[in-house]
Amino acid sequence: MRTLRLGRIPWINCYPVYTAIDRGIVSADAQLVTGTAADLNDLLAAGELDVSVVSAVEYARNAAAYHLLPDLAITSDGPVHSVMLFSRRPIHALDGATVLRTASSRTSILLLELLCKHRWQVKPKFATVRAESSDLDSLQGFPHEAVLVIGDAALVLAAEAKYPYAADLGSAWKDWTGLPFVFAVWAARREADHRAVQRLHQSLLASRTWGLDHLDDLADLAAATTGIGRQVCRDYLADLDYALSYRHLAGLTDFFRRLAQDGLVPDGSLSFITAA
Repeated sequence: MRTLRLGRIPWINCYPVYTAIDRGIVSADAQLVTGTAADLNDLLAAGELDVSVVSAVEYARNAAAYHLLPDLAITSDGPVHSVMLFSRRPIHALDGATVLRTASSRTSILLLELLCKHRWQVKPKFATVRAESSDLDSLQGFPHEAVLVIGDAALVLAAEAKYPYAADLGSAWKDWTGLPFVFAVWAARREADHRAVQRLHQSLLASRTWGLDHLDDLADLAAATTGIGRQVCRDYLADLDYALSYRHLAGLTDFFRRLAQDGLVPDGSLSFITAA
């Protein structure tokens, strides 16, 4: 039987799920493949990965090809800190303004579109650019009034305080709906070996348990890797939730419903792989 290929994002928000596997504390019978959220979305869709963390929107667009792994996600119930719209003018004054948006996450892009249209009632002009941490200096060369940045890059840009206004999209969603927001899920291709996926799911859950019990250690690692302050990293990781409870599912379903109403994703239902 072929070893499963497991996708992971190299950002610090994945440290609680993958570090115990990386260190050999939890065994996982899988080949790890690292890429941006957009890369992993495409690789899973192409069948080049068997299991991966993917943006929530990727699942919605290809639900017929995937099963969700239960009780495993990257979510926030309020501020997420790493999905940020930085702006040179108040958010409600962005009508007609140029807004740069990261090429790294489809979920964040569509969440921003929903918020602009239905919550903030502005219609900016969007342009997609690379906005990883290594790209932040070059962003200043593009004409824009605001920029959507996610992941470690958002934490770095927040620390630099270059923009007078900022909107946390996790907070904006919570203020709008009263629900948590699910930014990423773990999905398996339906044709992947069922028992192997179940075993890998259990490894991921065990690794997450270790990670959440060792956030101080992970904050040290995150600060050393990114140059972001240790306490910022510690607070960030503590504010994220890696579960997928009924309340999280209510938020995810509400997000999908709103996208479907705007014709941005197909209308469908959630499908989970059965527990081992």
